[in-house]
Amino acid sequence: MRQGFAMVIALTLASTAFADEAAVRRMMRAKLGAEVRVESVQRVPALGLFEVVIRSAEGPRIFYVDERASLIVAGEIFEAKSGKNLTEERMRRLNAVEWKSLPFDWALTTTRGSGRRKIAVFSDPNCPYCKIFEKNLAKLDDITVHIFLYPVIKPQSVAQTKSVWCSKDRVKAWDDLMLRDIQPSAVPDCDTPIEKLVELGRRLGANSTPTWFLVNGERHQGANPLDEVTRLLDAASPPKR
Repeated sequence: MRQGFAMVIALTLASTAFADEAAVRRMMRAKLGAEVRVESVQRVPALGLFEVVIRSAEGPRIFYVDERASLIVAGEIFEAKSGKNLTEERMRRLNAVEWKSLPFDWALTTTRGSGRRKIAVFSDPNCPYCKIFEKNLAKLDDITVHIFLYPVIKPQSVAQTKSVWCSKDRVKAWDDLMLRDIQPSAVPDCDTPIEKLVELGRRLGANSTPTWFLVNGERHQGANPLDEVTRLLDAASPPKR
């Protein structure tokens, strides 16, 4: 299991009475500091715990608190029978975006076949996992791929992405760079949305590359295996006719 078992990070004096949501909020603020915003507290009866969502500049994070507000637990909860990562599923919902709110005018868009399966990828040209991920996506049909240029790994990424954007055929220039290791040749002297895309990615919590979104708003990170990506795409997309 990733990150192992959940870890107890704080212990307060135990109380014989059950806590309520207000008591949990007060305890979390006291332990984590006033600058951390407690976004939500809800009881999860099946777990015998409170789920506490805090949000900072780095995005949301989930903690669990026992019903007496005596323990704060940081970590992931798995369903024993299925192995399902319940914390990860909840984080995907918390990190979800409104698909229609993404600025697709700033994307490099490729459509193959019906285009019914849609994905938006924040990608850096010097990210090896991005190249693996995009090479895998290139194997899929009936897909629309929106690439958002996200140069955050190396300073040279900025010049490369600007050169791609200033190319006559942006999609070809990007595919040449990511799939065939051919550097873009256009002079990067045109107006580009690169700085705005970096701001957007950071605002959306894209703290690693590739970060990708499905049409249902789910956020994922990393070069997941192609069969897993295909399953997620199919689950979020209209059925094949």
